[in-house]
Amino acid sequence: MNPSATCYTIVHDDLLDTPSSNDLRNALQKGSDEVKLETVKRIIIGTLNGHSYPQLLMPIIQYVMPSRNKQIKKMLHFYWEICPKLDDNGKLKQEMILVCNAIRNDLQHPNEYIRGATLRFLQKIRESELLEPLVPTVRSCLEHRHSFVRKNAVFAVWTIYQDHEQLIPDAPELLDTFLAAESDSTCKRNAFVALCNISQSTAVRYVLTNFDQISGMDELMQMAVIELVRKEAKIEGGHRAKWIRCIFELLNSPSHAVKYEAAVSLTTLTQNPAAVKAAAGAFAELIVKEADNNVKIIVLDRFNVLRSKHEHVLDGMVMDILKVLSSPDMEVKRKALAVALELVTSRNVEDVVLFLKKQLQSTMEQEYDKNIEYRQLLIQSIHSCAIKFSEVAANVVYVLMDFLGDSSNPSAVDVIAFVREVVEKFPDLRPAITDKLISTFSEIKSGKVFRGAMWIVGEYCTGVAEIKHAVHELRKVIGEIPILASEQRLLDEAEAADEASTEKPAEQPKAITTTRVLPDGTYATETVYTSNVAAARLEQVRAASKPPLRALILGGDFFTGSVLAATLTKLVMRFSESGPPAEDINTLRAEAILMMTSVIRVGQSKFSAVPIDEDSQERIMNCIETLAQLQNMGVMTQVFLEDTKAAYAKMVKNEEKKAKAKREKESKTTIVQVDDLISFAQLSKKTAGGDADDLDYDLVRATGTEIQEDFVSKLSRIVQLTGFSDPVYAEAVVTIQAFDVLLDVLIVNQTTETLQNLTVEFATLGDLKLVERPAPHTLAPHGFHHIAATIKVSSTETGVVFGNIVYDKQGAADASVNIVMNDIHCDILSFVQPNYVPESQFRSLWTEFEWENKVAVNSTMTDLRAFLDHLVKSTNMLCLTPDAALEGDCQYLSANLAAKSLFGEDALANCSIELAEDGQGLTGHVRLRAKSQGIALSLGDKVTVSQKAIKA
Repeated sequence: MNPSATCYTIVHDDLLDTPSSNDLRNALQKGSDEVKLETVKRIIIGTLNGHSYPQLLMPIIQYVMPSRNKQIKKMLHFYWEICPKLDDNGKLKQEMILVCNAIRNDLQHPNEYIRGATLRFLQKIRESELLEPLVPTVRSCLEHRHSFVRKNAVFAVWTIYQDHEQLIPDAPELLDTFLAAESDSTCKRNAFVALCNISQSTAVRYVLTNFDQISGMDELMQMAVIELVRKEAKIEGGHRAKWIRCIFELLNSPSHAVKYEAAVSLTTLTQNPAAVKAAAGAFAELIVKEADNNVKIIVLDRFNVLRSKHEHVLDGMVMDILKVLSSPDMEVKRKALAVALELVTSRNVEDVVLFLKKQLQSTMEQEYDKNIEYRQLLIQSIHSCAIKFSEVAANVVYVLMDFLGDSSNPSAVDVIAFVREVVEKFPDLRPAITDKLISTFSEIKSGKVFRGAMWIVGEYCTGVAEIKHAVHELRKVIGEIPILASEQRLLDEAEAADEASTEKPAEQPKAITTTRVLPDGTYATETVYTSNVAAARLEQVRAASKPPLRALILGGDFFTGSVLAATLTKLVMRFSESGPPAEDINTLRAEAILMMTSVIRVGQSKFSAVPIDEDSQERIMNCIETLAQLQNMGVMTQVFLEDTKAAYAKMVKNEEKKAKAKREKESKTTIVQVDDLISFAQLSKKTAGGDADDLDYDLVRATGTEIQEDFVSKLSRIVQLTGFSDPVYAEAVVTIQAFDVLLDVLIVNQTTETLQNLTVEFATLGDLKLVERPAPHTLAPHGFHHIAATIKVSSTETGVVFGNIVYDKQGAADASVNIVMNDIHCDILSFVQPNYVPESQFRSLWTEFEWENKVAVNSTMTDLRAFLDHLVKSTNMLCLTPDAALEGDCQYLSANLAAKSLFGEDALANCSIELAEDGQGLTGHVRLRAKSQGIALSLGDKVTVSQKAIKA
């Protein structure tokens, strides 16, 4: 885009019927000021839409221009911007002399607002014949008493000099003199910016002359100086050392904006480690002091980019970044911890972990809205540090295990996952950790945490004393056994107490009659006698205080009961392998079997909230059978004592392998071939619009992340809008860029006639919005024309762009011709990116999301994995299920997928498919869940289309 191009002011118009020229003329001649104002608005809108109204120029000069109404004067400025000022020969119209005289009068007006507004209007005028007589008046405005006039006069001088240097040849000297005498900060800043653009050398001379005063200048002036330094640094003017010193001084500016720009500029001037540290220190100070959370996140991103470019230079600043955790915003905390973890090294890991432990303790003492989420984030961060640096694992694990009894289930689950990984990776810590874990059984409240803790104890408790201690503690958290007998005794005692009490008469049982359907399809009535007293006694027994594991089992958590059975089996089998007396083995085995049978019996009784499920009962019975045949274990030893631990060790190695691959991918260097063209920035031609950050540009090119627009990629994105036999052929290149859809439309006149007022009218369906309407054009016979249109996208929903082409044909019966264009469907995959979601977060989001789209799968493919790969490619989602879980031949497959849109919308999916009975296809379904309906439906459509593509 050309920076010097005129930017017109848009005036909204809601009038449906366009008035004729005579109506507009009469309104200008006879109307009041309000009518004239509205009429001028209509004329401006008509002019913008292609109606020039040349016959209304004189009426406007006669009847509107003499008005003293300030609103009318302002509206006239808009009109003079866009009205045709040149005749057919390209010379200035005679009427514009009158306009020029009126503008001169306004430039000499005693009201400073009118003067300033007129000077601002002159910045948009490009005709030299119109500007030439006004130059002396503009120069005189530089000495006006009011700053509003002077600051606009400066920019007027700038624009006139840029377009017509011959009109003010001494503009640099004029602005230099103005700068020396000016006292108003805004005027000085405007003059300096203008001087930087029209004569950079003069601006540099001014800065060097006032070098010692830069630190005391106004904030706007300091920002302009920084911009000049960045421009000057590109051309190597010989003052680089002074510029670096200047930027170093501005790093201490009280203005946060100046400090930020100075830090960014310093890293482009020099890559010296001291300068990088100074810039990073300024960023860190801004992050802590700035109140706006959005600014904190932006500066954290900038700090992270600096860290990635200068590896290990900023490691010492990790504690400065951790100070940001005092911010109440959760997103800022998450971002700061992510950056801090990248800075952790073996030198500072102990300090970091100590700080995080203090923060973790504070979450227990202080009340905070997002306390639970913050605690979970801290635990995950400590987990990451401890796994990466083994020297702090022992110090951390015991502190985190105090949180196993946390009422916040996610935090406790994260802790038990951390403990499990530490126990596997660091064998030396196993005895101490398992001992500490066994002693915390009585504090655990969550079934999921209990399951994890019992699995660790079952796998890593090997000593005789440890096993006895573990079984003893498990017995304590179950309570008195058999469970059913003890619960029945409590109920009997409650009944006896009620019978002994004679205060209340015995309540008669109530008869409840219900209708039931018998197996043969006939109806029958069933009468049940119930007593509220008996139900109340049972509820009282259930609600009594119980040990934690017993409470979970009575509450219906029989999955935890099955894990208890497996843990007891492992402990007894290991105990028997250590060679103790047979009497001790039988005692321990009998106690374990008693606990298991108690779980089954209570699950079949009225004391359990829900009956025991078949899977859990079968699992517990298998464990009982294994212990009953303890002398002839055979293959069961490998199943219980080796396979599960080996599976977990393999999973940990896979996670490490994925993390290593991710690090290698992030640090991957671009291979440069020996015959590649070398471009030297110092020798390249400087263009007028080349003000981009050269260092960033070079880095982008060096890392190979630049997306190059080539001819072949354009061809693949062409959409044909009209037919080859239509009078007007149209096709569009669709480019999706961030949140915009850019349409580059080629229009071809296939007739031998001139097409006038040819307009491409677009309309949208869905969450799409047309930014600007393409202007009408006149197209010569067999002529070509390019039209650009921008469409804003506000959500990940399938959108459609449609429209028509309208033009006028001279001498035809049907003066206006309308051609309907083909629809353009916006592919939502351009706005969807794969996203990794941890398993715990996936489960919570799956429960939370309210929109679900279930798509049936009926494919002719016979390879389950190939179908999953095709689905991932078609929906642009990430498969969360690890490859190890998808290996091997099986008749069914289940996998979880996740994605995230550019608008922050999460999308989850579960693919459950199986091979058909005849082996000739796949059946099943894909369930998609999202917070918004649009992305769930759109991705569902993609799944359906992908199946059709397979059939085709």
